[in-house]
Amino acid sequence: MILCSNPSEQFKSYQSEIELAVSTVMRSKNYILGEQVSLLEEEFAKYIGTSSAIGVANGTDAIEIALRSLNIGYGDEVITVSHTAVATVAAIEASGAKAVLVDIDPNFYTLNPNQLEMVLTKRTKAVIAVHLYGNAVDLDSVLSFCKANKIFLIEDVSQAHGAKYKGKRLGSIGDIGCFSCYPTKNLGAIGDAGLVTTNNPDLAKKVRMIREYGWKDRKSILPGVNSRLDELQASILRIKLKKLC
Repeated sequence: MILCSNPSEQFKSYQSEIELAVSTVMRSKNYILGEQVSLLEEEFAKYIGTSSAIGVANGTDAIEIALRSLNIGYGDEVITVSHTAVATVAAIEASGAKAVLVDIDPNFYTLNPNQLEMVLTKRTKAVIAVHLYGNAVDLDSVLSFCKANKIFLIEDVSQAHGAKYKGKRLGSIGDIGCFSCYPTKNLGAIGDAGLVTTNNPDLAKKVRMIREYGWKDRKSILPGVNSRLDELQASILRIKLKKLC
C-alpha cells in the first residue's frame, strides 16, 4: 500500500533532532509563544518571502483569524472553491460570514476564476483561493478580479507549502496567506499548528492580537480567540522547515 502521507515514518527520519528539540523545550519552562515560536515565525516569513508570519493553533484558525483581521463577519460573503477541505468553509462560517462556492478549473482542480463574476454581490468582501495538490490557483486572474472589485485575496496554502507562482512562494501574493501544519501536510507538526503570513504590518499586528484574546499589553482591545502556537510544535516545525524545498 502506498500512503499519501506517513507522519510516523517522517518522524523517524528526524527522530534524534526532534527528541532533542522537545527535551530542550521541556527543560526551558517556556511552553507557549516563546523563543521557538518567535524563531519559527522569523524563519517561515523569510522562507515564504513576507515581512511577517504569525503562529496560530491550526489552519482553520488561521483562516478565521485572517478574516477577522480584515473585518469580515456577519452579513459578508466570501467566495471560495467547492473542492476543498471542509476547514475552509468552517472557518468562513466561524467568522460569521457566508461561504459562496464556485466550481473548479478542469485542468488543475483549483478555483475557476471565470466563475467569480457570476457570484459577485455587494456583500462580497474576499476570495479565498485554495491551492491544491501543490497546484497554484491562477492568481493573476483572481488578483485582477479582487483589485477591480476592491475585495481581499486570502490564500489557503494548506496543501501547497513551498510551491511557487511565477517565482513567488504561495502565501506571499495575496493580502494574507494561511497555512495548516497538520501532521499530514508538506510541513507537518506532530499535532495541530498553523501559520498566517502577510506583508502588511498592520494586519500582522492585528492577527497577533486576535490570536490571543485581542490583547494589547494584556488588555483585550478587540474581540479575539485563544489560538496560540505551542513551543513544542514550533520546535518540530523549525527542524522540518530546513528540509522543505
